[in-house]
Amino acid sequence: MRRTSTGPADPGLAELAPDQRLRRLELTVTRRLNGLLHGQYRGLLPGPGSEPAGSREYRPGEDEVRRMDWAVTARTAVPHVRQVDADRELTTWMLVDSSASMEFGTAELDKRELAVAAVAAVGFLTAGVGNRLGAQVLRADGVRRFPARSGRTHLLGLLRALLAAPRATGPGDGPGRAPSVGAPELTDGLAALHRVANRRGLVVVVSDFLDGLPDDPDQPPPWERTLRRLSVRHQVLAIEVTDPRELELPDVGLITLVDPETGRRREVCTSDRRLRERYAAAAAAQREQVRQALRRSAATHLALRTDRDWSADIVRHVHAQRRLAAAPVGAVRGGAA
Repeated sequence: MRRTSTGPADPGLAELAPDQRLRRLELTVTRRLNGLLHGQYRGLLPGPGSEPAGSREYRPGEDEVRRMDWAVTARTAVPHVRQVDADRELTTWMLVDSSASMEFGTAELDKRELAVAAVAAVGFLTAGVGNRLGAQVLRADGVRRFPARSGRTHLLGLLRALLAAPRATGPGDGPGRAPSVGAPELTDGLAALHRVANRRGLVVVVSDFLDGLPDDPDQPPPWERTLRRLSVRHQVLAIEVTDPRELELPDVGLITLVDPETGRRREVCTSDRRLRERYAAAAAAQREQVRQALRRSAATHLALRTDRDWSADIVRHVHAQRRLAAAPVGAVRGGAA
């Protein structure tokens, strides 16, 4: 008779010590992502380089008009487009949201843990000879800055700091508490990133993008304008982190909902089916508001959820981006139409 193992279950990522979590994240990226995605000098957002490499004649249907070399066209009376070489050294700047709303989670990972996993994926995948990684972390007590440096030691130090950082004590942790004064906002972090990211590269923003989101869906969020300015010079990847309970309420009776950013409380009866439907509709509208703002900002959008396999979602996203980059311009425009 075969005996059945009754040992303890494999601990989740959130239950491990910081160094063990770092090792688990590194193994996940190198085994599941690196072999599938990472080629020499290829990043998470494939696209043209930025170093000038001459001009050639314009090919109708293949070349984009925005790449026209008007100086050469004027001299030769023949349309020409600029050619560029791929950058051999990539500088990646990351903005990581560690505000109170990122402490929420009802699955194996909370939103903050998932944000750290996203940072690990970007860091390990963009690591290479000469490549550098810098970061700014938005915390309730201010902004912690990590200068752009290369090397595995620097990346592990950033991840260790994210894992070991004290949890945000939002205003909802106690009755009558007021929001923390002077806490940095997402707009502040993006503006600071715009000042330090001088050379063209990759900008990654990891957040739930709920900061300052207006009640009126026709009004742009305060961070949209700054994110759009970053997209003019850099490739921008916006990683949106959500939890399933932010999208729908379970039927569990009377509960108290607390806004971690403002401390507002409200008791609701989740047994009311119509209330759950209104909540789901409002949450879907809110996420659509974020998606539209990111689209207007020309940022590539990657949505991660705490109840899904984040590594598989990243694989699907990168493969989709590479297929899009390799497709002819006419095919892409025709599909979008």
